[in-house]
Amino acid sequence: MNICATNTRRTKDRKTLKTIYSNNINKIKTLRSFLQLFEIKSIAMNLRQMKSSDHPDLITLFEATPGVALRDADSYEATRQYLERNPGLNFVIEDKEEIIACVMCGHDGRRGYLQHLIVKPDYRKMGLGERLFTECLTKLSQIGIEKTHIFVFKDNGIANAFWLSKGWILREDVNHYSYTSSTSINA
Repeated sequence: MNICATNTRRTKDRKTLKTIYSNNINKIKTLRSFLQLFEIKSIAMNLRQMKSSDHPDLITLFEATPGVALRDADSYEATRQYLERNPGLNFVIEDKEEIIACVMCGHDGRRGYLQHLIVKPDYRKMGLGERLFTECLTKLSQIGIEKTHIFVFKDNGIANAFWLSKGWILREDVNHYSYTSSTSINA
């Protein structure tokens, strides 16, 4: 394949991805409007911003959820700093003061990143996961960030199926590399 054909293909691929992304954003905005009409609060649940004091309950939720790995980056201090660097972007849902769902969200100024979107099994299929990520995408959009990523373990079938069902695109055009400057094997 020559360079001109490769560039044409890349341009076409970018246009296709942009169209898919625009369609998904419109679906999210429609979904958000629907959820506002339904109001999760009407079924005794409360969506609120995550606080560093939630950390013990979050760790309990993480540990009870298959497919979630805890790392040094999930320590109390690391979580506190993450929340401080990303104000207004991290959320929990409570049912009678018990945290039953959460999402952590941050950004690098260009792209948003979601971590640990978790809903307790007894509360799944109620739209809570969607409510959480929609809230994050809305807040990110308000600060000019229009593209968001989430990293999911390949063997986490439940999470992978969830994201695909919500219109997120499995990227096969990039490789994800990590470098650890720490000597900790759990960094």
